[in-house]
Amino acid sequence: MKLGNVAMAASLLVTSLLGAGCSRNRQEAVILANQADSEVKLSPESAINKYEQATRMDPTNHRIFHKLGMAYKKREDWDKVASTMSRAATLAPKFANYWLERGYALEMQAKKKTGVTWEEAKDPYQKCIENDPNFADCYEELGTVFLQTDDEQKALDNFTKAIEHDPTEIRYYAALADLYIRLGYMKEAEQVLKEAKSFAKPNDKAAYAIHVLLSQVYQDRGSQPEMVTELEAAKAIAGTEGAESIQVLFALGSTYAILTPPRTAEAIQMLKGFSSRACKGAKAQSYKTECETAQTLVTKLGGSMQ
Repeated sequence: MKLGNVAMAASLLVTSLLGAGCSRNRQEAVILANQADSEVKLSPESAINKYEQATRMDPTNHRIFHKLGMAYKKREDWDKVASTMSRAATLAPKFANYWLERGYALEMQAKKKTGVTWEEAKDPYQKCIENDPNFADCYEELGTVFLQTDDEQKALDNFTKAIEHDPTEIRYYAALADLYIRLGYMKEAEQVLKEAKSFAKPNDKAAYAIHVLLSQVYQDRGSQPEMVTELEAAKAIAGTEGAESIQVLFALGSTYAILTPPRTAEAIQMLKGFSSRACKGAKAQSYKTECETAQTLVTKLGGSMQ
């Protein structure tokens, strides 16, 4: 065999061996990522370690980067979510959900004032829409970013587009109606909220905001009976746990208190319930104004917080 042929054969052998090694690494990366999938709910840290190792074994697998990013999301490590989703999106730019998750991670960092600006979240959301023009979540999140950067018109446009692309998602209506209310467009807000109610399913948690916002529309109009109806519907959805269940006690109790005539017993009951849950301990500072108002109303109604 000639020397040149020997060299060529050796080169082909090395290439073959390298290719086989890369193939094994890719297979092992997938196996390791699958193991992490089964652990991520119960042991997210262990899963993250495996996902990280898998990305080092195969740095070309965008799905593993996505899984790693979602694991970081579970522990709200937004900086790592953003950088990991950036890697995933670079490897597979047509996957709109990767852009969505990167945008959301940047949004959360901006909200927490970590040095990331709201402007930085715009580009990933816009890329999300470019790659999937029907992805309603991207319009809704982009609307939120435009609102934070004081472009109310573009916020309105994007909230509206979110509804157009998925009219069954109740929270999109809440975002649009809330902005209309802030801008003083009560008729437009009412129209949006009533449309949302036509899509709401029984006990749909997202409908809580719809009822609360509609109560604000009726409050602005001075229509107390309708305001009460909406707040009572909100209370039924809120249940007994979480911030919403506390907030609606104050909203409904204070509304009962100012009716003509006031629904005294119910107002006192609601306001006392609110006070016992919100006006003690760590929560008290957050609800300082509401706690003071609740005390004043109960006293005015002849009741006591004791």
